[in-house]
Amino acid sequence: MALFPETFTTRKRRPGASFNTSKLSDLNLLFSLLQLTDQICSINLNSAANFLFNRASCSAIRKTQLLGVVFEDLIRSSNANPNSVVFPPSLFLCLEEMYIVLHKIKTLIEDFSNGSKFNLLMQIETVADTFHRFTGELSTLLDVFPLRELTLNDDVRDIVLLIRKQCSESRPFIGTEQINLRCDVVSVLDRIKNEIVPDQANLSSIFEKLEIRDASSCRAEIENLEEEIHNRSEEQSKADLVALIGLVRFAKCVLFGASTPSPRSVSLQRSRSLEFAVPADYRCPISLELMQDPVVVATGQTYDRVSIKLWMDSGHNTCPKTGQTLSHTDLIPNRVLRNMIATWCREQKIPFEVETVTGKLNGGVSNKAALEATRMTVSFLVNKLKGNDNVPLSVEVTNGAVYELRVLAKTDSDSRACIAEAGAIPLLVRFLDVGMENPSLQVNAVTTILNLSILEANKTRIMDTDGALNGVAEVLLSGASWEAKANAAATVFSLSGVPAHRKRLGRKTGVISGLVSLARSGPEGARRDALAAILNLAADRETVARLVEGGVVAMASEIMAAMPEEGVTILEAVVKRGGLVAVAEAYAGIKRLGAVLREGSERARESAAATLVTMCRKGGSEVVAELAAVPGVERVIWELMAVGSARGRRKAATLLRILRRWAAGLDGGESEGVSTTTTVISSTTYITP
Repeated sequence: MALFPETFTTRKRRPGASFNTSKLSDLNLLFSLLQLTDQICSINLNSAANFLFNRASCSAIRKTQLLGVVFEDLIRSSNANPNSVVFPPSLFLCLEEMYIVLHKIKTLIEDFSNGSKFNLLMQIETVADTFHRFTGELSTLLDVFPLRELTLNDDVRDIVLLIRKQCSESRPFIGTEQINLRCDVVSVLDRIKNEIVPDQANLSSIFEKLEIRDASSCRAEIENLEEEIHNRSEEQSKADLVALIGLVRFAKCVLFGASTPSPRSVSLQRSRSLEFAVPADYRCPISLELMQDPVVVATGQTYDRVSIKLWMDSGHNTCPKTGQTLSHTDLIPNRVLRNMIATWCREQKIPFEVETVTGKLNGGVSNKAALEATRMTVSFLVNKLKGNDNVPLSVEVTNGAVYELRVLAKTDSDSRACIAEAGAIPLLVRFLDVGMENPSLQVNAVTTILNLSILEANKTRIMDTDGALNGVAEVLLSGASWEAKANAAATVFSLSGVPAHRKRLGRKTGVISGLVSLARSGPEGARRDALAAILNLAADRETVARLVEGGVVAMASEIMAAMPEEGVTILEAVVKRGGLVAVAEAYAGIKRLGAVLREGSERARESAAATLVTMCRKGGSEVVAELAAVPGVERVIWELMAVGSARGRRKAATLLRILRRWAAGLDGGESEGVSTTTTVISSTTYITP
């Protein structure tokens, strides 16, 4: 694999407010320069950065430290004789430019000290040249520094001359050891690309030299590489970074073993997420969770990439928020919002995870090295789960391997395909019924299956795996945590995106009862997952009958007060396809529908009107009479006709005609010029003539 230094361009950062020196007074400029030199000298380089750029960084810091002595002497002179000391104007023109150069040096050192070690290694020439360029700019400024016009101590004057000499004689330098290390990394990537498993001793040597010595430092390196990807625009540069991520993931499992995050970090993340209220604009409209990778769809609405991809992969071609048909399925990254979310997370000290692709970039050409690294990682993890009959795996090792598969399955379609093709699904199904014995393992197993189900081909694989549906149903009914139950519901939602699967899912009593129970009593996020799955299942007429038997209508009526949009949407779908039995079940909820019609959102009012129209058509006079008994219903209908959506206005007009015909003693079920059979419904019986 050909890797070139220019591929890994140094991250470009927009100059901050500190670059603006025009408003600083002469003395304030000197103080700002002194403060900046102190900041540069106090930067703590990590040992890997020290290994790669010890000479260049130490030289820059040393020159900066000497310049601080000069600035300090100028300040002392000004304070000692404020009236008699007058500095030449050329001095401050020079100092303003010097401030900018020093700020660039500070930014460069901070970037490579806090960023990815592998990325830094791959661009050592670029960084060395950048150091040399900044030193050259500093040399030019020192050449025009008005040394003769200033009254300086001899020692300080000698310091200026020394810095000037050092800058003019500076040359870019890269050590042989660093070049050889980069060659080793390129060689490993080439071997992976050619489907050759890297030598473990060689991998260990590379990671040791970069001081990546455990699983947590590997995770930090992956996060830094992912951050680099988001800061790049060139596809080739991104592709090479993705290959490095694949290498680090593979090495993490092989060298340090599959592992889960520490319980302390997980609990800390959860406590922080509970402690701070996430701004509404930062939540995904589908999952209501903090967006990690916000993208814009064709209608202009923003969603989290994972959620909207799951929605689209489940067969939907509409915008979840507006209901409009999507003219295309392109997902445009909302980088401005993502940066705002990342900034907010940093301020709140909340970890900000970034999902990144493994084998493909923006749906483009696959990166061979990254794909092969993923295959090798999956093979290692699946073989670990298969275990050895003579040496049973510990729960900790098993949970670690499943967690690594969960993380991989979250990345992209290639990873999901690799995991399924390696035979991981039957292994994961075994861990769905661990329940209270190991709740963490259960969550990781069901979440991995959920992530795998996003890929269309995997939906059928999961449905055809023995025990998979029973296992998901068992988690829905008696999962050890709300997270496990919610992800089981999301799995049903994903699988039911294929019309042929809805009947099979609906025939599982445990699936229906588990979803209904979760929608009734779960936390908000879990309830939404359950309701989304129920709505998908309600698209099949046979399954609707089972949903009605399972108590979906009563559940939808119950949640209407707290979640009117969701409740009324479920009711609309069930009543539309559920026949008279569904109408009879929904009869008791007419007054609640009237309340939504009066006070709900535009979308909720539209669905409520559509539901009432269907019930009046199918249910006849008694349903219409119950609706007419709702106080002020006619005024509410008139209001919806005036200000509702196009569909809402149409349904409201139909409702009004139905009420008028009923009041006139005509057939209560007739509407829009269509006559239907009158049906009399009571709360417990229904009679059809």
